[in-house]
Amino acid sequence: MDAPKRRILFLCTHNSCRSQMAEALANHYLGDSYQVFSAGTEATQVNLLALQVLKELEIDCSALYSKKMDVYAGQPFDYVVTLCGDANEKCPLFFGGVERTHHGFDDPSRIHGSDQERIPEFRRVRDKIKCWIMDYFGGDK
Repeated sequence: MDAPKRRILFLCTHNSCRSQMAEALANHYLGDSYQVFSAGTEATQVNLLALQVLKELEIDCSALYSKKMDVYAGQPFDYVVTLCGDANEKCPLFFGGVERTHHGFDDPSRIHGSDQERIPEFRRVRDKIKCWIMDYFGGDK
């Protein structure tokens, strides 16, 4: 019988960019060992440029949508990872008793300019998130 998959929750403020990329990347590359989710202290919509850079890696984004962390209240997680300072400060107590970690990444959605000018920053942040996820979780902790 297979061991149950460990559960990861990535949190960010709006659940629109960094946490969505982390969820998709971790599910794509580590889905055999982990079930991965994301949420925000607020819910908005998934950033279209985040979706674009994920699709460049042939990652299925069809299940991604922005949600508030309240939807996971009472659910068990092995890891809760905050990706921005705001989410780290607002991470609720109901995620207590799990391994909590904070690893901040730049917010590529804050870059101004045309999509063509902004996309390199989305790729850079995507790649940094991917490398961190693979280093932190890829060793099958």
